[in-house]
Formats: sequence, structure tokens, C-alpha cells
Amino acid sequence: MSHRIHALELGPMQNFIYLIEDLASRRCAVVDPAWDVPAIDELARKLELTVSDILLTHSHHDHINGLSEMLARHDAQLHLLKSEYRFWEATEYSPTLYTGGDTIELGESRIEVLHTPGHTPGSACYRLGNDLLTGDTLFVYGCGRCDLRGGDPETMYNTLKNLRDRLPAGTIVHPGHNYGDSKTTNMQQQAEGNPFMHFDNSEHFRQYRMHDHGKLRSQPYHPVSPEAIKKLYRG
Repeated sequence: MSHRIHALELGPMQNFIYLIEDLASRRCAVVDPAWDVPAIDELARKLELTVSDILLTHSHHDHINGLSEMLARHDAQLHLLKSEYRFWEATEYSPTLYTGGDTIELGESRIEVLHTPGHTPGSACYRLGNDLLTGDTLFVYGCGRCDLRGGDPETMYNTLKNLRDRLPAGTIVHPGHNYGDSKTTNMQQQAEGNPFMHFDNSEHFRQYRMHDHGKLRSQPYHPVSPEAIKKLYRG
């Protein structure tokens, strides 16, 4: 193990802000700095870590409202996907840009950049070994909205299907919000209980994501069986 993941829950929307600690170099990457930069800095100080990098899963305000302050406090490099930078239109920043499938080196830790669109065009997940930081792409028994600017339910359907089918069952999911009945989960639990992963039809997924989900479920999200989803759209 070359790294550790540390989480802070901050702000009125139950955001998770993560510090990825590289054990060898004592460097850390902050993922989605928002809401309380002094609290983020205090955790880094307690852990005796140097903030050298900032990773964005996407550019919505609740995930980046501490970014300018974070960059002012630290000589840190900003990282995000090229497609998200175009969508964001934040020309005041000079990030390192990726297309997906790239790797960020944080000391001895290798961070794989996955392009996971659907919530926004350039949403990213960051994978380190068995850990997956998912932003608003995947929650514990939920997924990000697709009705905001840049969202697309059919794209989200394909993204979630790819994550479910291609990643190992034991992959630990670290979501962007604390909306579920636990703070983390694994891919097998999501494949078995996340209703958004039960669809084999993108039109039914669209109907559920855009219209039915908000009527049928409330937080914290709990597992939903595949059979329960099939009953909704039978016939």
C-alpha cells in the first residue's frame, strides 16, 4: 500500500473532501476542495502532509468553492479532464489536463484518471489500486443528477454499466456526498443494491433517473433489489 485516503464531510450538502496521502513522500492531493479550506489545511497539518496537488472530479460549485483559496495557500498543481475544463470555462486557472486513461504520479502513488461522464461531460473518477474516488458519478446506492447543465442520463447509464462490469467487485467506492446508509461501499454491493446499476435499458434508466427516483426514494439511500426495479417497468 503506497497511499491512504482521508475524508472530511463539509458543507450543507454533505460533501466529502478527500486527502490522498502518499506514504513515501508525505505529499497529498486534495480532491474537490470546498466549503472549509482551513479545516482541510488543519487535517493536512495534523497528518504532516504537504499539499502538492488538487484533483477535481467535476466543476460544480459545491465541489470547487474552496479552490481559489486552496491555490492561494499552496503551491499545488490543479488536475482535471480536458472535456470538463471546456465545459467549466474557467480560464483563470492553468490546470494539467487529461483525456481519461492517464496516470497522475503522487510520489510513489499512481492515480488513474477515469473519464466517467453523465453528471457533467468531463466528470472523472480517480483510481488508486483498490480505491475509487467517484465524485458525483456514483454514490452509495445512488448516482449524480443528470438534469443539471451538462448532464445526460444515457451517458450516465453507460458510465455506470462500465464501472460495474469492468472494475473488480472489491473496489472500494469513496463517493462525493454522504447520501447513503454508509460512508463507503464496494462495487459488488453497488452491483447488487444500487438501483441505477440494475437497468439493461437506457430508456428505463432515463425515466427512473429524471422522473421516478425522486418520488420513490429519500436519503439515506439503502439497497434496492433488481427485482424491485424490474417490477416498476414490467410490460
